[in-house]
Amino acid sequence: MASILDEYEDSLSRSASLQQSRANVGIPHSGYVNARLEKETPIFNKQRIDFAPPEKINSLVVSCNQLCMSLGRDTLFRIDLGKADEPNQVELGRKDEARVYKMFLDHTGSHLVIALNTGECLYLNRSVQKVRTLSRWKGHLIESVGWNKFLGSETNTGPILVGTAQGQIYEAEISVSEGSLFSTNPDQYFRLVYTLEEEAGPTPVCCLEIERGLDGKCFIIATTRKRLFQFVGKVPEGTEQQGFGFVFGMHADHLPSFREFPASFGYSEIAFYTPKLRSSPRSFAWMMGNGVLYGTLDYGRPDSLLSDERVWVYPSDVDVAANKPISIVLTQFHFLLLLPDRVKAVCTLNGQVVFQDLFLEKFGSLKRMIKDPTVGQIWIHTEKVVFRYHVQRESRDVWKMYMNVNKFDLAKEYCKDRPECLDIVLAREAEHSFQNKRYLDSAKCYALTQNYFEEIALKFIEAKQEEALMEFLLKKLASLKSSEKTQTTLLTTWLTELYLNRLGALEGETSKKNVYEETREKFCSFLSSPRNKECLFNNRASIYELLASHGDTEHMVYFSVIMQDYERVVAHHCQHDDYDEALNVLTRHKDEKLFYKFSPVLIQHIPKKVVDAWISMGTKLDARKLIPALVNYSQSGSTQQISEAIRYMEFCVCELEETEQAIHNYLLSLYALCRPDSLLSYLEQAGTNPNRIHYDLKYALRLCAEHGHHRACVHVYKVMELYEEAVDLALQVDVDLAKSCADLPEEDEELRKKLWLKIARHVVQEEKDVKKAMACLSSCNLLKIEDVLPFFPDFVTIDHFKEAICNSLEDYNRHIEELKREMEEATQSAKRIREDIQEMRNKYGSVEPQEKCAACDFPLLNRPFYLFLCGHMFHYDCLFQAVFPNLPAYKQAKLEDLQKKLGATSQPSKAHHRPKDTDATSLGKGQQSREQIKADIDDLVASECVYCGELMIRSIDKPFIEPQKYEEERQSWL
Repeated sequence: MASILDEYEDSLSRSASLQQSRANVGIPHSGYVNARLEKETPIFNKQRIDFAPPEKINSLVVSCNQLCMSLGRDTLFRIDLGKADEPNQVELGRKDEARVYKMFLDHTGSHLVIALNTGECLYLNRSVQKVRTLSRWKGHLIESVGWNKFLGSETNTGPILVGTAQGQIYEAEISVSEGSLFSTNPDQYFRLVYTLEEEAGPTPVCCLEIERGLDGKCFIIATTRKRLFQFVGKVPEGTEQQGFGFVFGMHADHLPSFREFPASFGYSEIAFYTPKLRSSPRSFAWMMGNGVLYGTLDYGRPDSLLSDERVWVYPSDVDVAANKPISIVLTQFHFLLLLPDRVKAVCTLNGQVVFQDLFLEKFGSLKRMIKDPTVGQIWIHTEKVVFRYHVQRESRDVWKMYMNVNKFDLAKEYCKDRPECLDIVLAREAEHSFQNKRYLDSAKCYALTQNYFEEIALKFIEAKQEEALMEFLLKKLASLKSSEKTQTTLLTTWLTELYLNRLGALEGETSKKNVYEETREKFCSFLSSPRNKECLFNNRASIYELLASHGDTEHMVYFSVIMQDYERVVAHHCQHDDYDEALNVLTRHKDEKLFYKFSPVLIQHIPKKVVDAWISMGTKLDARKLIPALVNYSQSGSTQQISEAIRYMEFCVCELEETEQAIHNYLLSLYALCRPDSLLSYLEQAGTNPNRIHYDLKYALRLCAEHGHHRACVHVYKVMELYEEAVDLALQVDVDLAKSCADLPEEDEELRKKLWLKIARHVVQEEKDVKKAMACLSSCNLLKIEDVLPFFPDFVTIDHFKEAICNSLEDYNRHIEELKREMEEATQSAKRIREDIQEMRNKYGSVEPQEKCAACDFPLLNRPFYLFLCGHMFHYDCLFQAVFPNLPAYKQAKLEDLQKKLGATSQPSKAHHRPKDTDATSLGKGQQSREQIKADIDDLVASECVYCGELMIRSIDKPFIEPQKYEEERQSWL
């Protein structure tokens, strides 16, 4: 083990630098550069709105990207932030000294309630320009409104809750349906449902929030200056439109649950955080006199929403007496406090101030801070200026806070897209687990970090935590790329040795049997892992050495099977005399090469099973390559051993229809040695056609002769057409067998006669059986009594041959009569032929003047012509042109030669200096020769009609257009 680690460390030290070595030789990783290429933008990015109000800003509300601003005493600005360059100004139309006290905008940005300091309330809908008076609300100074987010729409608020400065909670509804646009009362109703009190009596209702939980439960949160009330009730199905009276009615006899804090600075404010993908808030922050109560909202709880509560006191520089917090806004991980001259952001995870923004005096004191619950933007205003904060990547540093409090899962969740931060968290988690002696968890985390591999490995080695080291190596191995072959090899080999060490230590301890089995299963899984297969295969020699050094034959066999090294598996079983299992491996994997290699060993011990396996393999095995195994096995000569060899050879010949000569020859040798009856049967089934026989005839003859199988030798002689040898050998066995051989040369009567004479001589001279000799005469019609008589001894009387001699004489007489009859028939036939020839000489035909040539269709009598008996007539040259291309090559050559000779005889002699008698003699000879030449040409050209004779029959398959002229002909038709 140490040598592998030393080799690994040496490979690291040889590189130019440690970082470079990690990239090239050591265990590599997906590296990163932990550097900021540009300055990161702050989480809370402030922007001043380019807006100069003509009058002082009294109040500002924002919801659903709709901003409403009260200016001075009588002006209202409405701005759709999607179209910020198109503001809408509305006059309240008030002639008294009333001023805007507070404004409330619902979650849709459609319903605006304006509370005046005179106790009056106005209403403005986003779709209209005219402010309406809420007459039923008159006489109440409105402090808060709880909007109905579940039933409210752009034209109807649904049942809502209204809190007053006297601690009263009213239920109301505002509708701007078409029927009510011309009515003076958009408020449908306004009824008291509850009154909140503190120790000193009624107190202003600072905040109202309506939420819906599971199973139709309704949660209502109401706050005063020091108390936070919760009203919980289940609204019956179908009664949602009837309001919240049922919920408040449940608390008519007893106070609802509430939280109270003694300190107060005259008011309080609660803020909620709602994720963008959720319709209900997930957390809250309540600004009180002595700090901020922060917690989450759990809608599954039966009686209270508040969960995981904690109090964060105000920062030390916040003087509650001098500069009290004005407003609070809650984001996912921070709450922002608005002070008269600055904004502070406090992290809800650790209570630390992470952001502070100081405002200049020229802007005036800060009045209010609000958050758009839909968009998430934060707005702050003074009497002169409006600011907006964008929240960007608020969770960027949250991982550090979770990490510092050892909440590593949450830390990893918030830095999973930042590998440099994730690495820090993993390293801290690994170190934390290591210090708490949770070594396996530590190893899993360390394997995911970019820490130096050798440092971590040595750390676990020094702690003697081999199991954790194995876990670390396994995780590290899983993270390697396929191209990192050197590192994969190192880790694979190291892990193999660690597994073997651990198995060796656990094997002898009965108390740790379960641990041993579990480790064994893990090792088997490691060896069989598809991911490690290539590496293990390439380094299987080293793995085999490790397994052998530990004496772990069980896993060596298992590893050999995984590597498909079945040769090693079979060899192992054979070495341990487990021949059945060796054969099972061969049969299961059907590797023919292994069958050839191990069959000589296996057949010596389990012959029947081996032959059965061979038969099951069928044509996958080459029987020729198994013959050596069979020969070695059958050398002892045991009948049982030879029977198994014969069984497989018969399977090859009969079932597989094997034609290889070596197989048939070997089967013949086995038959000759052990089964002579089967030998003759096999030879007879093979037939007598030498071209269809697959054994070697000469080898079969020698084999049968050596073992004295004469009948088999006779059969081989017959196949080789050595009939004389067959008859000679058959006479030593059986005369009838010799007779069957003598009749085989059917076309060679002389040989047949010779063979039968051999049989007759044997019967007469050897057996001295006259009757049997006479039977030979009747069996073969080629033998006559005179052929057989010389073989008989002189003392034999004529009585033995009387019948045979008479039969022979009768045969001669019949033969003479047949010859006479044939001679007479031949004479008559010759006479008829002479008459036909004479008749043909006198036969003639007539040609009319208008007759035309059958080939060229021109008048026939213009040129020399031929007339055939069938009636067709041809010019000489037309017939020649039709016949010549269809004549054989030798006849064409002969015809051309005759044409040349005919042309030569027709030319006058140019030798004028010769004597006249010589010229006359030559002329006479030429005339005679010319007639003969013409006769020869007629025999070739006019032997038969070109239309009716054999020439036309032979040309029936000739194409009408020659292939070489076909394309030319086709083009002429286009």
